[in-house]
Amino acid sequence: MILAQAAREVGGNVLGRDPGELVAVESLSNQVFLGAEIVVKLAEHPRLDREIALAAELPAGLSPALLGEGFYGEFRYACYERAPGAAPGAGLPGADAATARSLAEQAVRRLDLLHSWTPSKDAEEILRQPLDHGGFVSRVDLIDLVERLAVADHEAVVRRTLLAGLHRIAADTPAYAQADVPVHADCFWDNWLADNGKLTALLDFEWARFGDPLDDYFFLIALSGEHDLTVLNAVAQETGTPPDVLRAACETRSASYLASDILLALTRTDVRADLLARRLNSLEEVVVGRRWQRS
Repeated sequence: MILAQAAREVGGNVLGRDPGELVAVESLSNQVFLGAEIVVKLAEHPRLDREIALAAELPAGLSPALLGEGFYGEFRYACYERAPGAAPGAGLPGADAATARSLAEQAVRRLDLLHSWTPSKDAEEILRQPLDHGGFVSRVDLIDLVERLAVADHEAVVRRTLLAGLHRIAADTPAYAQADVPVHADCFWDNWLADNGKLTALLDFEWARFGDPLDDYFFLIALSGEHDLTVLNAVAQETGTPPDVLRAACETRSASYLASDILLALTRTDVRADLLARRLNSLEEVVVGRRWQRS
């Protein structure tokens, strides 16, 4: 109730009038309230600062306009113009193959606006600020992550077969990841809006950084549910990237994100209890099911 009232006051101050009904929507990192004209985000962590600082710099037409930002008590807030549509959703639930392919093609074209963007000096400084993002950085870092996971796993929660698979993947990765273009780094399908099959906006730039376009293509492909092969082929065609290169990049990044999340779940008490089980299931698919080697 307190957060809802805060969102209404923020929205009213930004618009200069009653913002109308604001409905709380599910979000992993912020308190988000959706109105007919605006979206209000409230946060207690500094990542929203990153998004706010980049908002005015991003290529036109990529993300909704920032209408206002500031502080409301202990909360950092950002108020955005509401873009039309709704999120396709992680796994693209209810989408047929043709829709999944079309959304993937549109997403690649929109991401190209970001990947080809030349940031200002201020924006570049923000994008180069270090983030513990859990993504792939280098072979040495990934091997070290897997070894730290093995040491932290005192109760042998992670089967030895899975650890061996992580070691195998890590040993086959490139020496370093590229880090020379702006990437969103969290562009799974919950962070897009679509209206009647047309993508209208990319949201949530809290993890934006310099990276490799493959960092973004991974999220499109890996979180497309039953349509992952369709999306992979669409990305391959749109970008001119060989499918085998995309498969290898997805396997590398899957290993990195999964190992990072599993290590967090084993070493921190503030991590959601169900995270470990879900990440272990995903790791089983990657290592035992050879997800990224299947045709």
